[in-house]
Amino acid sequence: MSTLASILLLPVVLHAAWRLIRQQHRDRIEAFTTASLMDTVLSTTRGWLWAVGADGRFTFSSLASRELLGYEPSDLVGRPCSLIIDLADLKTARKPNAGAGRGGLLLSVRHRGGRRLSVEVVCRRRFDREGRGSGFEGIARPLDISRAGSPEDQEISARLDRLFATRTLITAFQPICHLGTGEIVGAEALTRFVSSPFRSPDQWFDEADSIGRGLELEFLALETAMLAAADLPAPLYIAVNLSPSACLDPRLSDILRDSGLNPGRIVVELTERSAVADYARLAAALAPLRSAGLRIAVDDVGAGFSSMRHILRLSPELIKLDRTIVAGIDKDPKQRALCTAMVSFSSQIGASLVAEGIETNAELTAVTEMGVNTGQGYLLGRPSVLPSDWSHWRPWNRSSPSGCAESRDT
Repeated sequence: MSTLASILLLPVVLHAAWRLIRQQHRDRIEAFTTASLMDTVLSTTRGWLWAVGADGRFTFSSLASRELLGYEPSDLVGRPCSLIIDLADLKTARKPNAGAGRGGLLLSVRHRGGRRLSVEVVCRRRFDREGRGSGFEGIARPLDISRAGSPEDQEISARLDRLFATRTLITAFQPICHLGTGEIVGAEALTRFVSSPFRSPDQWFDEADSIGRGLELEFLALETAMLAAADLPAPLYIAVNLSPSACLDPRLSDILRDSGLNPGRIVVELTERSAVADYARLAAALAPLRSAGLRIAVDDVGAGFSSMRHILRLSPELIKLDRTIVAGIDKDPKQRALCTAMVSFSSQIGASLVAEGIETNAELTAVTEMGVNTGQGYLLGRPSVLPSDWSHWRPWNRSSPSGCAESRDT
Protein backbone atom coordinates (compact mmCIF):
# COMPACT_ATOMS: atom_id res chain seq x y z
CA MET A 1 0.00 0.00 0.00
CA SER A 2 2.80 2.39 0.84
CA THR A 3 4.46 1.72 -2.51
CA LEU A 4 1.20 2.33 -4.32
CA ALA A 5 0.67 5.59 -2.41
CA SER A 6 4.15 6.75 -3.34
CA ILE A 7 3.53 6.00 -7.01
CA LEU A 8 0.22 7.90 -6.94
CA LEU A 9 1.75 10.94 -5.15
CA LEU A 10 4.78 11.21 -7.43
CA PRO A 11 2.97 13.06 -10.25
CA VAL A 12 1.52 15.50 -7.72
CA VAL A 13 4.96 16.22 -6.24
CA LEU A 14 6.53 16.59 -9.69
CA HIS A 15 3.79 18.97 -10.78
CA ALA A 16 4.17 21.08 -7.63
CA ALA A 17 7.94 21.17 -8.10
CA TRP A 18 7.49 22.17 -11.76
CA ARG A 19 5.11 25.01 -10.78
CA LEU A 20 7.53 26.19 -8.11
CA ILE A 21 10.43 26.25 -10.59
CA ARG A 22 8.33 28.19 -13.12
CA GLN A 23 7.26 30.70 -10.44
CA GLN A 24 10.86 31.18 -9.32
CA HIS A 25 11.86 31.74 -12.95
CA ARG A 26 9.12 34.35 -13.38
CA ASP A 27 10.17 36.01 -10.12
CA ARG A 28 13.78 36.19 -11.31
CA ILE A 29 12.72 37.75 -14.61
CA GLU A 30 10.49 40.24 -12.80
CA ALA A 31 13.24 41.09 -10.31
CA PHE A 32 15.75 41.55 -13.13
CA THR A 33 13.32 43.75 -15.05
CA THR A 34 12.57 45.82 -11.95
CA ALA A 35 16.25 46.19 -11.13
CA SER A 36 17.03 47.23 -14.71
CA LEU A 37 14.20 49.74 -14.63
CA MET A 38 15.42 51.12 -11.29
CA ASP A 39 18.96 51.41 -12.66
CA THR A 40 17.60 53.32 -15.64
CA VAL A 41 15.55 55.64 -13.44
CA LEU A 42 18.38 56.25 -10.99
CA SER A 43 20.93 56.94 -13.72
CA THR A 44 18.79 59.15 -15.97
CA THR A 45 16.48 61.18 -13.72
CA ARG A 46 17.50 64.72 -12.78
CA GLY A 47 15.97 64.11 -9.40
CA TRP A 48 18.40 63.05 -6.69
CA LEU A 49 17.10 60.08 -4.69
CA TRP A 50 18.49 59.83 -1.18
CA ALA A 51 17.95 58.19 2.19
CA VAL A 52 19.14 59.27 5.62
CA GLY A 53 19.29 57.04 8.70
CA ALA A 54 18.12 57.93 12.20
CA ASP A 55 21.63 59.17 12.99
CA GLY A 56 21.43 61.79 10.24
CA ARG A 57 23.90 60.01 7.93
CA PHE A 58 23.25 59.15 4.31
CA THR A 59 22.43 55.48 3.70
CA PHE A 60 21.71 55.84 -0.02
CA SER A 61 22.38 58.31 -2.85
CA SER A 62 21.54 58.01 -6.54
CA LEU A 63 23.95 59.01 -9.30
CA ALA A 64 22.17 62.36 -9.69
CA SER A 65 24.19 63.64 -6.71
CA ARG A 66 27.14 63.86 -9.10
CA GLU A 67 25.50 66.48 -11.32
CA LEU A 68 23.46 68.25 -8.66
CA LEU A 69 25.98 68.46 -5.82
CA GLY A 70 29.35 67.47 -7.23
CA TYR A 71 29.52 64.39 -4.98
CA GLU A 72 29.72 60.76 -6.05
CA PRO A 73 27.20 58.55 -4.21
CA SER A 74 30.13 56.89 -2.44
CA ASP A 75 31.23 60.33 -1.19
CA LEU A 76 27.89 60.79 0.60
CA VAL A 77 26.98 57.37 1.99
CA GLY A 78 28.01 57.24 5.63
CA ARG A 79 28.53 61.01 5.82
CA PRO A 80 26.25 63.36 7.83
CA CYS A 81 23.56 65.22 5.89
CA SER A 82 24.96 68.47 7.36
CA LEU A 83 27.63 68.09 4.67
CA ILE A 84 25.22 69.63 2.18
CA ILE A 85 22.52 71.28 4.27
CA ASP A 86 22.64 73.40 7.40
CA LEU A 87 20.27 71.68 9.80
CA ALA A 88 19.01 75.07 11.02
CA ASP A 89 17.66 75.67 7.50
CA LEU A 90 15.21 72.78 7.94
CA LYS A 91 13.39 74.79 10.61
CA THR A 92 12.84 77.67 8.20
CA ALA A 93 12.13 75.60 5.08
CA ARG A 94 9.05 76.84 3.29
CA LYS A 95 6.55 75.44 0.83
CA PRO A 96 6.31 76.94 -2.67
CA ASN A 97 3.58 79.48 -3.29
CA ALA A 98 0.20 77.92 -4.02
CA GLY A 99 0.29 78.75 -7.73
CA ALA A 100 3.59 76.99 -8.35
CA GLY A 101 1.99 73.57 -8.61
CA ARG A 102 4.56 71.85 -6.40
CA GLY A 103 4.15 70.02 -3.12
CA GLY A 104 7.65 69.80 -1.68
CA LEU A 105 9.80 72.10 0.44
CA LEU A 106 12.17 74.71 -0.92
CA LEU A 107 15.64 74.35 0.60
CA SER A 108 19.09 75.77 0.05
CA VAL A 109 21.82 73.12 -0.24
CA ARG A 110 25.58 73.37 -0.55
CA HIS A 111 27.45 72.18 -3.66
CA ARG A 112 30.84 70.52 -3.20
CA GLY A 113 32.43 73.65 -4.67
CA GLY A 114 30.88 75.81 -1.95
CA ARG A 115 28.11 77.56 -3.88
CA ARG A 116 24.48 77.47 -2.76
CA LEU A 117 21.71 75.79 -4.77
CA SER A 118 17.96 75.96 -4.41
CA VAL A 119 16.14 72.63 -4.58
CA GLU A 120 12.67 71.27 -4.05
CA VAL A 121 12.62 68.30 -1.67
CA VAL A 122 9.84 65.74 -1.35
CA CYS A 123 10.41 63.19 1.40
CA ARG A 124 8.76 60.83 3.83
CA ARG A 125 9.71 59.31 7.13
CA ARG A 126 11.00 55.72 7.30
CA PHE A 127 10.01 53.19 9.98
CA ASP A 128 11.53 49.92 11.11
CA ARG A 129 9.57 46.69 11.72
CA GLU A 130 8.69 47.79 15.24
CA GLY A 131 7.20 51.04 13.92
CA ARG A 132 10.02 53.23 15.19
CA GLY A 133 11.32 56.09 13.08
CA SER A 134 14.50 55.08 11.27
CA GLY A 135 15.24 58.13 9.15
CA PHE A 136 13.96 59.77 5.98
CA GLU A 137 14.00 59.12 2.24
CA GLY A 138 13.04 61.28 -0.68
CA ILE A 139 13.96 63.07 -3.87
CA ALA A 140 15.46 66.51 -4.48
CA ARG A 141 15.10 68.40 -7.74
CA PRO A 142 17.04 71.51 -8.81
CA LEU A 143 15.12 74.75 -9.18
CA ASP A 144 15.64 77.60 -11.56
CA ILE A 145 15.16 80.47 -9.12
CA SER A 146 14.40 83.00 -11.84
CA ARG A 147 11.38 80.91 -12.93
CA ALA A 148 10.47 78.82 -9.90
CA GLY A 149 11.07 81.10 -6.96
CA SER A 150 8.32 82.64 -4.88
CA PRO A 151 7.44 86.31 -5.38
CA GLU A 152 9.52 87.07 -2.30
CA ASP A 153 12.54 85.28 -3.81
CA GLN A 154 12.09 87.11 -7.10
CA GLU A 155 11.97 90.43 -5.26
CA ILE A 156 15.20 89.60 -3.41
CA SER A 157 16.86 88.52 -6.65
CA ALA A 158 15.83 91.74 -8.41
CA ARG A 159 17.15 93.79 -5.49
CA LEU A 160 20.48 91.98 -5.66
CA ASP A 161 20.64 92.44 -9.44
CA ARG A 162 20.35 96.21 -8.94
CA LEU A 163 23.04 96.10 -6.25
CA PHE A 164 25.48 94.19 -8.46
CA ALA A 165 24.78 96.48 -11.39
CA THR A 166 25.32 99.69 -9.41
CA ARG A 167 27.84 98.33 -6.85
CA THR A 168 26.22 100.58 -4.24
CA LEU A 169 28.11 99.31 -1.24
CA ILE A 170 31.14 100.73 0.51
CA THR A 171 33.68 99.59 3.09
CA ALA A 172 34.13 101.00 6.58
CA PHE A 173 37.33 100.18 8.46
CA GLN A 174 37.58 99.86 12.23
CA PRO A 175 41.07 100.07 13.78
CA ILE A 176 42.61 97.18 15.72
CA CYS A 177 45.10 98.28 18.38
CA HIS A 178 47.97 96.69 20.26
CA LEU A 179 46.88 97.11 23.88
CA GLY A 180 50.42 97.18 25.24
CA THR A 181 51.87 99.92 23.04
CA GLY A 182 48.73 101.62 21.73
CA GLU A 183 49.92 101.12 18.14
CA ILE A 184 47.27 100.60 15.46
CA VAL A 185 48.23 97.30 13.87
CA GLY A 186 45.27 96.51 11.64
CA ALA A 187 41.76 97.32 10.52
CA GLU A 188 38.65 95.20 10.06
CA ALA A 189 36.70 95.72 6.83
CA LEU A 190 32.96 96.17 7.45
CA THR A 191 30.52 96.29 4.54
CA ARG A 192 28.01 99.13 4.42
CA PHE A 193 25.09 99.18 1.95
CA VAL A 194 23.84 102.47 0.56
CA SER A 195 21.10 101.00 -1.64
CA SER A 196 17.43 101.75 -1.13
CA PRO A 197 15.44 100.47 0.70
CA PHE A 198 17.65 100.43 3.77
CA ARG A 199 18.65 97.04 5.09
CA SER A 200 21.30 96.13 7.62
CA PRO A 201 24.36 94.21 6.34
CA ASP A 202 23.10 91.07 8.09
CA GLN A 203 19.77 91.37 6.25
CA TRP A 204 21.49 91.73 2.89
CA PHE A 205 23.66 88.67 3.43
CA ASP A 206 20.85 86.57 4.93
CA GLU A 207 18.54 87.34 2.00
CA ALA A 208 21.28 86.55 -0.52
CA ASP A 209 21.90 83.24 1.25
CA SER A 210 18.19 82.42 1.16
CA ILE A 211 18.15 82.34 -2.68
CA GLY A 212 21.58 80.83 -3.20
CA ARG A 213 23.48 84.06 -3.99
CA GLY A 214 25.34 84.48 -0.72
CA LEU A 215 28.77 83.76 -2.20
CA GLU A 216 28.15 86.20 -5.02
CA LEU A 217 27.50 88.96 -2.50
CA GLU A 218 30.45 87.94 -0.30
CA PHE A 219 32.84 88.27 -3.21
CA LEU A 220 31.44 91.66 -4.25
CA ALA A 221 31.99 92.87 -0.68
CA LEU A 222 35.51 91.41 -0.70
CA GLU A 223 36.42 93.10 -3.98
CA THR A 224 35.11 96.42 -2.62
CA ALA A 225 37.13 96.03 0.60
CA MET A 226 40.33 95.14 -1.26
CA LEU A 227 39.97 98.21 -3.47
CA ALA A 228 39.39 100.48 -0.46
CA ALA A 229 42.31 98.95 1.45
CA ALA A 230 44.72 100.59 -0.98
CA ASP A 231 44.12 103.85 0.94
CA LEU A 232 45.03 102.38 4.34
CA PRO A 233 48.48 103.11 5.81
CA ALA A 234 50.82 100.41 4.49
CA PRO A 235 51.85 98.80 7.80
CA LEU A 236 48.28 97.90 8.78
CA TYR A 237 46.84 94.45 8.12
CA ILE A 238 43.34 94.18 6.66
CA ALA A 239 40.87 91.71 8.20
CA VAL A 240 38.03 90.58 5.91
CA ASN A 241 35.05 88.45 6.94
CA LEU A 242 34.45 85.34 4.83
CA SER A 243 32.37 82.21 5.24
CA PRO A 244 33.97 78.76 5.04
CA SER A 245 32.14 78.27 1.73
CA ALA A 246 33.83 81.34 0.28
CA CYS A 247 37.21 80.01 1.37
CA LEU A 248 36.56 76.84 -0.65
CA ASP A 249 35.74 78.80 -3.80
CA PRO A 250 38.58 79.23 -6.35
CA ARG A 251 37.48 82.84 -6.92
CA LEU A 252 38.98 83.80 -3.56
CA SER A 253 42.61 83.40 -4.59
CA ASP A 254 41.96 85.32 -7.83
CA ILE A 255 40.43 88.29 -6.01
CA LEU A 256 43.22 88.44 -3.44
CA ARG A 257 45.90 88.18 -6.12
CA ASP A 258 44.29 90.85 -8.30
CA SER A 259 44.07 93.25 -5.34
CA GLY A 260 47.83 93.77 -5.45
CA LEU A 261 48.03 93.69 -1.64
CA ASN A 262 50.84 91.79 0.01
CA PRO A 263 49.28 88.52 1.32
CA GLY A 264 51.08 89.18 4.62
CA ARG A 265 48.74 92.14 5.17
CA ILE A 266 45.55 90.09 4.69
CA VAL A 267 43.71 88.30 7.49
CA VAL A 268 40.65 86.17 6.70
CA GLU A 269 38.16 86.11 9.58
CA LEU A 270 36.05 82.96 9.39
CA THR A 271 32.40 83.74 10.00
CA GLU A 272 29.54 81.39 10.87
CA ARG A 273 27.52 81.94 7.70
CA SER A 274 27.83 78.25 6.85
CA ALA A 275 28.94 75.11 8.64
CA VAL A 276 32.26 73.39 7.97
CA ALA A 277 31.52 69.85 6.83
CA ASP A 278 35.07 68.89 5.85
CA TYR A 279 37.91 70.61 7.70
CA ALA A 280 40.51 68.75 5.66
CA ARG A 281 39.18 70.29 2.44
CA LEU A 282 39.01 73.74 4.00
CA ALA A 283 42.57 73.52 5.33
CA ALA A 284 43.81 72.30 1.95
CA ALA A 285 42.05 75.16 0.13
CA LEU A 286 43.62 77.75 2.44
CA ALA A 287 47.10 76.17 2.52
CA PRO A 288 48.52 77.90 -0.61
CA LEU A 289 47.27 81.31 0.58
CA ARG A 290 48.69 80.77 4.07
CA SER A 291 52.01 79.69 2.59
CA ALA A 292 52.10 83.03 0.76
CA GLY A 293 51.62 84.90 4.06
CA LEU A 294 47.85 85.19 4.52
CA ARG A 295 46.67 84.65 8.10
CA ILE A 296 43.49 83.13 9.49
CA ALA A 297 41.41 84.51 12.36
CA VAL A 298 38.52 82.74 14.05
CA ASP A 299 35.77 85.23 14.85
CA ASP A 300 33.21 85.36 17.68
CA VAL A 301 35.08 82.99 19.99
CA GLY A 302 33.03 82.42 23.13
CA ALA A 303 29.71 82.83 21.36
CA GLY A 304 29.40 79.16 20.37
CA PHE A 305 31.09 75.77 20.20
CA SER A 306 31.69 75.91 16.43
CA SER A 307 34.29 78.66 16.78
CA MET A 308 36.28 76.52 19.20
CA ARG A 309 36.11 73.63 16.74
CA HIS A 310 37.52 75.99 14.07
CA ILE A 311 40.47 76.75 16.34
CA LEU A 312 41.26 73.11 17.04
CA ARG A 313 41.01 72.06 13.39
CA LEU A 314 42.53 75.07 11.59
CA SER A 315 45.23 76.42 13.99
CA PRO A 316 44.53 80.12 13.27
CA GLU A 317 47.06 82.88 13.75
CA LEU A 318 44.46 85.11 15.45
CA ILE A 319 41.61 84.41 17.86
CA LYS A 320 38.91 87.06 18.35
CA LEU A 321 37.06 87.11 21.67
CA ASP A 322 33.39 87.87 21.16
CA ARG A 323 31.83 91.01 22.60
CA THR A 324 29.67 88.84 24.87
CA ILE A 325 32.86 87.87 26.75
CA VAL A 326 34.31 91.39 26.84
CA ALA A 327 31.19 93.36 27.80
CA GLY A 328 31.28 93.93 31.58
CA ILE A 329 34.34 91.72 32.03
CA ASP A 330 35.60 94.07 34.76
CA LYS A 331 32.60 93.08 36.91
CA ASP A 332 32.10 89.39 36.14
CA PRO A 333 34.59 86.84 37.59
CA LYS A 334 33.32 84.10 35.25
CA GLN A 335 34.10 86.19 32.17
CA ARG A 336 37.53 87.04 33.58
CA ALA A 337 38.22 83.35 34.21
CA LEU A 338 37.29 82.48 30.64
CA CYS A 339 39.39 85.32 29.25
CA THR A 340 42.38 84.26 31.36
CA ALA A 341 42.01 80.70 30.08
CA MET A 342 41.89 81.95 26.48
CA VAL A 343 45.03 84.05 27.03
CA SER A 344 46.87 80.94 28.21
CA PHE A 345 45.38 78.77 25.46
CA SER A 346 46.21 81.21 22.65
CA SER A 347 49.76 81.59 23.96
CA GLN A 348 50.29 77.82 23.98
CA ILE A 349 49.13 77.43 20.34
CA GLY A 350 51.03 80.52 19.16
CA ALA A 351 47.99 82.65 18.31
CA SER A 352 47.38 86.32 18.98
CA LEU A 353 44.25 87.14 21.02
CA VAL A 354 42.02 90.06 20.00
CA ALA A 355 39.30 91.42 22.32
CA GLU A 356 36.29 92.68 20.34
CA GLY A 357 33.80 95.32 21.43
CA ILE A 358 35.84 97.23 24.02
CA GLU A 359 33.60 100.17 24.96
CA THR A 360 34.66 101.29 28.45
CA ASN A 361 37.94 102.14 30.13
CA ALA A 362 37.21 99.50 32.78
CA GLU A 363 36.87 96.79 30.11
CA LEU A 364 40.07 97.99 28.47
CA THR A 365 42.00 97.90 31.74
CA ALA A 366 40.68 94.43 32.60
CA VAL A 367 41.58 92.73 29.31
CA THR A 368 44.97 94.47 29.19
CA GLU A 369 45.88 93.36 32.70
CA MET A 370 44.88 89.79 31.81
CA GLY A 371 47.37 89.79 28.96
CA VAL A 372 45.19 90.20 25.86
CA ASN A 373 47.41 91.28 22.95
CA THR A 374 45.17 93.45 20.83
CA GLY A 375 41.65 94.84 20.78
CA GLN A 376 39.04 96.82 18.94
CA GLY A 377 35.85 98.60 19.89
CA TYR A 378 34.17 101.99 20.03
CA LEU A 379 36.47 103.12 22.84
CA LEU A 380 39.51 102.53 20.64
CA GLY A 381 38.07 103.70 17.34
CA ARG A 382 34.77 103.68 15.50
CA PRO A 383 34.30 102.34 11.96
CA SER A 384 34.82 104.97 9.29
CA VAL A 385 34.33 105.07 5.53
CA LEU A 386 36.51 108.18 5.13
CA PRO A 387 40.08 107.76 3.83
CA SER A 388 40.91 111.05 5.58
CA ASP A 389 40.22 109.30 8.89
CA TRP A 390 42.29 106.26 7.97
CA SER A 391 45.30 108.36 7.03
CA HIS A 392 45.33 110.04 10.48
CA TRP A 393 45.16 106.89 12.54
CA ARG A 394 47.98 106.99 15.02
CA PRO A 395 49.13 105.17 18.20
CA TRP A 396 46.53 105.31 20.96
CA ASN A 397 47.07 107.78 23.78
CA ARG A 398 45.93 106.41 27.15
CA SER A 399 45.17 109.91 28.41
CA SER A 400 42.76 110.55 25.56
CA PRO A 401 39.18 109.19 25.78
CA SER A 402 38.86 109.31 21.99
CA GLY A 403 40.74 106.03 21.59
CA CYS A 404 43.49 104.89 19.28
CA ALA A 405 41.99 106.36 16.17
CA GLU A 406 40.57 109.71 15.22
CA SER A 407 37.54 108.51 13.33
CA ARG A 408 33.88 109.35 13.02
CA ASP A 409 31.04 106.87 13.27
CA THR A 410 29.38 106.41 9.94
